[in-house]
Amino acid sequence: MYRKIHIMGASGAGTTTLGKALAARLPHVHLDSDDYYWEQKYSIKSDVAARLSRLEMDLKRHEPWILSGALCGWGDPLRDTFDLVIFLWIPEEIRLERLRAREYERYGDEGLPGGDKYEDVESFIDWAALYDTGGMEIRSRMLHEEWMAGLSGDLLRLEGDLTVEERVEAVLQYLSRSR
Repeated sequence: MYRKIHIMGASGAGTTTLGKALAARLPHVHLDSDDYYWEQKYSIKSDVAARLSRLEMDLKRHEPWILSGALCGWGDPLRDTFDLVIFLWIPEEIRLERLRAREYERYGDEGLPGGDKYEDVESFIDWAALYDTGGMEIRSRMLHEEWMAGLSGDLLRLEGDLTVEERVEAVLQYLSRSR
């Protein structure tokens, strides 16, 4: 059985949602990279060495685990840790629609034109929109493909507009075939 699973993809692709759903069906603990990346959620980044140290400690303490989110760059020392990496991709228009809904849920009217968080939300959406076309300098598909090419463990790609349950079933089928 895969004991160290990492789920990655673009912001809004559903990595955290899938991680939580799988953890509800498997004996794995769910961890999310955002909980380590941010000192103060979505505004102040934590020190790279400190976040990596905390994450490594939790990974050792909680095995088996599922880690969702982005690690490229700061988490590169962990690349050989994973038994299985699951890569999620969905079309940009669906992903950006999800992100706008999530930002509204997070900030309400403050994220709309005239609100205190509007410029932050728009900047985030503009950044997220670059995923499929951006280069190695940002969190992009190109960066993720390069990162995945260096993996020592297995890779499962789930691409397209799949429901959470369809994704869970695809992963569970993959896990059952890999025993």
